[in-house]
Amino acid sequence: MLFTVVGPLVSICLLSPLEIAGNEMPLLEPLHPFVAEVVATIDSLPSERQELLTRVADDVVSRVQTGKPVHLTFICTHNSRRSHLAQIWCQVAAAYYEVPGVETYSGGTEATACNIRTVRSLRRAGLSVATMTPGKNPVYLVQYAESAPALKVFSKVYSEEGNPQSNYLAMMCCSDADQNCPIVRGASARFSLQYLDPKVSDGTPEEAARYDERSRQIAQEMFFLMANVAQRLK
Repeated sequence: MLFTVVGPLVSICLLSPLEIAGNEMPLLEPLHPFVAEVVATIDSLPSERQELLTRVADDVVSRVQTGKPVHLTFICTHNSRRSHLAQIWCQVAAAYYEVPGVETYSGGTEATACNIRTVRSLRRAGLSVATMTPGKNPVYLVQYAESAPALKVFSKVYSEEGNPQSNYLAMMCCSDADQNCPIVRGASARFSLQYLDPKVSDGTPEEAARYDERSRQIAQEMFFLMANVAQRLK
């Protein structure tokens, strides 16, 4: 399967999941069907999204090649839905394609809580999500591979201690955060991704489907990004 990125011409040959990841996929077994579906469809992304993600890949490749850490912080207003989905799927994709040095984070312009609907969607995709600390702003541990440490997920302001304070890529996940943060402190580069908020479906019969749709879209784009990086690092 081949796809071509418009703009700086990058053609990527997508192998089967097992061929890319090695002799065995390093991901948890329940994740395999979701990841296989995502990998099979990343070449269907619109050309404008491919161009945007290729620009992100340029920066990631440059950092990996020079031995610099690759820190990506995904930012939206409340750090409750899209930024968590993007942080998690980007880290999963980096592990899947064995891209070295990638660490992902998330934050908001304000802190609320990781929405339970986000958690349920991640579980439906095959991730292991355990509640570490309950309360108004629960802390979750998200496991995607036996050999990788769990991601510690909770709502926080993007500049909070524990997130990178300098030289990171700011990945803006919503228009509100993008507009309200003309300057993202400490970021060395900034990219506007702007996903639609699945919150609009809360309390409706379509709720689960809309969250899964957004999760799958974000996963496709993060896997496209890391596939692009992995191919260029060969």
